[in-house]
Amino acid sequence: MKTYSLIQAGRAAAFACALGGLCLAAAPAHAALGEAASVPAGATTRTLAGGAAQVVSYLDGGGTQINEYVTSGTGTIFAYTWQGPTQPNLDTLLGRYAADWRNDAAAQRASGRDDLHTARVDGARVVVETSGHMRAYMGRAWLPAALPAGVSEGDLQ
Repeated sequence: MKTYSLIQAGRAAAFACALGGLCLAAAPAHAALGEAASVPAGATTRTLAGGAAQVVSYLDGGGTQINEYVTSGTGTIFAYTWQGPTQPNLDTLLGRYAADWRNDAAAQRASGRDDLHTARVDGARVVVETSGHMRAYMGRAWLPAALPAGVSEGDLQ
């Protein structure tokens, strides 16, 4: 039977805690489009359209400012906007709408209507706009059918 010193056990425990912390840090702190919002630690909140919606703002792990648009009545996320040095993980933000976006984007590329630095993909259920270049990305994604009364596409900034 092999024995371990207290120092070795302490190092193993510290390693396990650090690894667990990294795994938790890698997990998204927010929900996706169409889901109930969960406010990340350190986020700021403001109201929009006379209280019809709230905008929850936070920085993601890459230093990009993320704005999460949430209906006041149901607490459901209906839009995201972002601006910063890294592109956010769109699959994570779009959630169940990511496949729709990818299919619509592929159809747009196949028809020759794409651009190297900007894109707008108008899908039946989700609209996604992206633009930028290295260290300067911006974009927005929203569910047109879920926009609350008094909130327009132009309010998503």
